[in-house]
Amino acid sequence: MNHYYYDLLNKEGQAAYYAIKTGLATLVSSFTVPKLEGRTLSDIYFMVRLDHPEIFYSNTFKYRYFQESGNATLLPEYLFDKKKIQDHQKAMKARVEKLARQAVKFSEQEKLLYIHDFICQNVRYDKLKKAYSHEIIGPLGQGVGVCEGIAKSVKILCDAMGIWCIVAISENNPEKKVKYRHAWNVVKIEGKYYHLDATFDNTLGKGEMIRYDYFCLSDKQIFRDHENLVWKVPACEDGEHFYYKEKKLSFTKMEDVRKRAAQAVKKGKMLLFHWRGGYMTREVVKEMLEIFEEEAVKKEQHAKVSLNWAQAVVRVRFEKEIPTEQLQMEEANEGEREGNS
Repeated sequence: MNHYYYDLLNKEGQAAYYAIKTGLATLVSSFTVPKLEGRTLSDIYFMVRLDHPEIFYSNTFKYRYFQESGNATLLPEYLFDKKKIQDHQKAMKARVEKLARQAVKFSEQEKLLYIHDFICQNVRYDKLKKAYSHEIIGPLGQGVGVCEGIAKSVKILCDAMGIWCIVAISENNPEKKVKYRHAWNVVKIEGKYYHLDATFDNTLGKGEMIRYDYFCLSDKQIFRDHENLVWKVPACEDGEHFYYKEKKLSFTKMEDVRKRAAQAVKKGKMLLFHWRGGYMTREVVKEMLEIFEEEAVKKEQHAKVSLNWAQAVVRVRFEKEIPTEQLQMEEANEGEREGNS
C-alpha cells in the first residue's frame, strides 16, 4: 500500500492527514487537527480516503476552533453506527482476501486484468442516491457503484495483490456537459505507469461484454476524453502495452480491417478492434463502413457499427436485419454527464 497523496502535502498538511487517518481508523467522535482553511481540510479528508479505501464509512465532517488556537476539533460524520461499521469491515476484508487468493500465482499484468474483468463482470454502474456508492462497499458489497467507488475498489484489490495503484481525480467541465468530477486509477506495471479506467470500460460493455478501451493507457491516450487532473499523478508515457495492441487487435491498414471483417462474418462473430493508422477522420470512418457492409453482404448480412471515437475503438456486429442506424457513437461513463441517468 502506498500513501501517495500524503507525500504531496507539506508538513502541516501531513500532520492533519495523520490525525484524520488515525481518528477515522479508531472511529472516535472527535479529534484534534492543525487549524487549516476549511477547503484545505476537506481536500486532505478526501486524500486520506483515496489512499485508504478501507476507510469507507465517513465522507464528510464538521469542525470547530477558537480564534487564538492553532488547532481545530474535527467531528467526522459516520455513515453507520460503530457496530455496523465493524460488521462491514469484516465483510469487506473477507471479500478482498478471497478475491486476492484467486490471483496469488498471477503475474502483475494478469492480476490487473483479473481486477479489471471482475469489475466489468460483477459491478453495475448506477448513480445511486446512496453515499456508499462512492465507497468500496458499493461495488464489492452491493455490486453497484459510481466511478469513485469503482476506482477505490480497484485500488484496494491492487493493494491486496501487491500492485502499486492510486486513484486519480479529474475536474468537472460544465462547458462539455461533464457534470461531476471523475475518478480512475494509475497503476505501475513492470516499473512503468499506466492509466486504467474500469468505469469507462464497464459502461461501454454494459454487462454484455468486457471492453478494454481504457486498459493501460498513456497520458496522450487518456486525456483525449478525460478532463484535467485535480492533483498531479505520475507521468504515464508508455503507450505500447495498450490492451488491443498487445492482443494484435490494433490495425494500421485498411486491408487488415477488411481481412478481419471477412473472418468475423464467416465465423458469425463480432469484430472489436483499435485503429492506429492515423486520425479517425470522417473519411476513415466512411471507408470502414463501406468495407464492413461489403463483407457483410457477401454472407447476406448487414453491419451494425459502434464507435468510441476518442479512443478509436470500433465494434461491429453482423446481423440479418438492416440496422436502423449503421453507425452509433459510444459515450463512455454516460451517467456522469448531464442529461443522462
